[in-house]
Amino acid sequence: MVNCCGLITANKDPVPLKSIEVELEVRDHVATVVSTLNYENKEDKPLEAVFVFPLPGDAAVCHFSAQIGQTQIVAEVKEKQKAREEYDDALSSGQQAFLLEESEQSPDIFSLSVGSLPPGESASIRLDYVTELAVQADDGLRFCLPAVLNPRYQPLGSGGSGGVQVTSVPASLVPYSLSFSARVSSPRPISKVESSCSLDPLQYLNSEQTQATIKLAAGHKFDRDVELLIYYKDAHQPTAVVEAGQASAELGSLMGDPVVMVSLYPEFPQSVMSSVASCGEFVFLLDRSGSMDCPINNSKQQETRISSARDTLLLLLKSLPMGCYFNIYSFGSSYEHIFPKSVEYSQQTMEEALKKVGEMGANLGGTEILSPLQHIYSQSCIPSQPRQLFVFTDGEVGNTKQVLDLVKKNSGSHRCFSFGIGEGSSSALINGLAKEGGGHAQFITGTDRMQPKVMQSLRFALQPAVVDISVTWDLPKGVSVTVLSPPITALFQGQRSLIYAQLTGQSPKAAEGCVTVKYSLAGHPSQNQLRFSLKPAEDTGSTVHRLGARTLIRSLEMEERERRGQPDGGLKEKVVQLSVQSGVSSSFTAFIAVNKADGEAIQGPLVRRNIPIAWMGVPPINLCSFSTQNAMACGAPMSDEPEMAFGVLRGLDLCGGAPTTVMPKQPPRDPLLQLVSLQQASGCWLLDPALSAALGKTSEEVDKSKPAPVNSDVWATVLALIWLHGFKKDAKEEWELLAMKAASWLRSQNAPCLTECVEAGNALLGCSMQKDVLGL
Repeated sequence: MVNCCGLITANKDPVPLKSIEVELEVRDHVATVVSTLNYENKEDKPLEAVFVFPLPGDAAVCHFSAQIGQTQIVAEVKEKQKAREEYDDALSSGQQAFLLEESEQSPDIFSLSVGSLPPGESASIRLDYVTELAVQADDGLRFCLPAVLNPRYQPLGSGGSGGVQVTSVPASLVPYSLSFSARVSSPRPISKVESSCSLDPLQYLNSEQTQATIKLAAGHKFDRDVELLIYYKDAHQPTAVVEAGQASAELGSLMGDPVVMVSLYPEFPQSVMSSVASCGEFVFLLDRSGSMDCPINNSKQQETRISSARDTLLLLLKSLPMGCYFNIYSFGSSYEHIFPKSVEYSQQTMEEALKKVGEMGANLGGTEILSPLQHIYSQSCIPSQPRQLFVFTDGEVGNTKQVLDLVKKNSGSHRCFSFGIGEGSSSALINGLAKEGGGHAQFITGTDRMQPKVMQSLRFALQPAVVDISVTWDLPKGVSVTVLSPPITALFQGQRSLIYAQLTGQSPKAAEGCVTVKYSLAGHPSQNQLRFSLKPAEDTGSTVHRLGARTLIRSLEMEERERRGQPDGGLKEKVVQLSVQSGVSSSFTAFIAVNKADGEAIQGPLVRRNIPIAWMGVPPINLCSFSTQNAMACGAPMSDEPEMAFGVLRGLDLCGGAPTTVMPKQPPRDPLLQLVSLQQASGCWLLDPALSAALGKTSEEVDKSKPAPVNSDVWATVLALIWLHGFKKDAKEEWELLAMKAASWLRSQNAPCLTECVEAGNALLGCSMQKDVLGL
């Protein structure tokens, strides 16, 4: 094999992408990202390079330019078909051209075509985008730079285009480098920045610690996304940012008027949030595609995503309240359900569900999530049992927009909590499910454990619902407001809402505006009120305007899809007009740049090259020779053919997920899960040898220590609670809800001698727990 400084594909073709540089500018809850992609054509003929790459699902591309030698070309936003025609015309006439467009099926996938790069020439492509930062359950703001593009599973007959190709090479062999740096600023002090990747130490830029810089450590491998978690002090304090309109834009237009961004992240009273609902319909939807058999992370090769999901379902089922309803669906290329419809939670239904969960393997093929969602939504809701949907997936789907449209259509009857498992999970899908379903999104990456994150979301689902939400604006005479964001339909602990609004008209100097959000929580009326200056203190760029434009564009696009086949009132034209005016990408527009500077045509036939993307150590798949026999578990050897059509996977999945009958591996059980598995649906434990073994004692020791007047089930439950609090305090988030259920059961028994029982339990287990700590 010819060695060309590592810049080769598996087909021995030179690779024109040499390096990627990323600069991140974080301002409070939003960010601007500047990416520079450096190309070099080492071939002896003109080249067309095609690079397919992921962006955060909420991102809005707002600048695209190219530097060829001393010439800089800035792209314009145009209607997509016109942009494509202009690109093709430029190539056919020998001109350099660049085309950037969003995928038709998924808003977080972009395709960049670099056309007519002459032999020996270098090109530097700059791409800017703005994005909101998602809030995690621990108050951290999450930024993710997707370094990994997994193939998108395109359901058969969905009409997705297979025209764009993705070349796969092992992550360690991706022949281009990445440098990444970030600058963070906020009105509040920055307490810390964490990452699953190695970082250089955080550098504060001022004594107030409101500004800081951070860099990715040298030697980063393309085996994971670059994820930052940013933490501020006083995280729940509401903020408002007013951004001046562009002087060059027309007054009265979105870009010409000031735009305000209000950040609401309310913290509800602990007295209210400690109460747990005793009703609800809980529907769990689990991905069982082939890639779920991959390790949950690189450091725990023996623990697979599917085994972690099974353990998580055990905790979830044990934590549900008596009197609720539940069901479990699983999906791949097809889907299954444990019960024909949701059933009441009882000892019998819980045991039946757990038995079937224990048999679940990653053996259902591809990642077709739309069909099970349609089936779930076709089931009638149960009166007085609010529906809560939990979706677990590591997969990528090519029909993201269709899935999110379905969730939004049914958002009035349920809340959706979503969990992205593993590197490269689609932020558009995971964040979109939660956003359109009024729930909360979580990402399980790096060394994260799935269980605590999922149990945090269950706590949200069990907390009282917020109702009667209203947003009112109080502005000076002569100033009117146009809200760009959709109405707030849900507010709960851990949820942040960003409201964008256009301010039109003139106001007196130094005038103030006020926004008030009112809501009712468990019968208690509350409100958040925020005053803000209508005059920006300084030129803060156009980040807020562009995010406001993107919010409005996404709403109009969704409305256009809902009306497809009917008169849409010119919605597509409105999107194109807004996209062109704001310079923000949409599904109906594209960025086009043509180099007309020297007028000299580039000679020779144009050769197309597809730039390889990191796949997470997954071998390439040859569609032509693929068979069920060779589609085995992760890491099985497959064909050396590197190229796969984007969106043409049929009935298979990443990691070779064709349907198989391989039973799930059963590693030794964790002591915590062993104890939890013995809990009854009512919340109590039974006194038997299995419990004694889980507590690390013999049956004789346990029986001998029991106070005489105490009921055996009360004794067993007190012992389990003491063990959890005494030995598993670091995992409290995982067992807290089921422990609350156990304490509630104990209180309902009115058991005599409970203090004596706790003292005897402490003596037996070597602990010193007080009754109040146990919830008694």
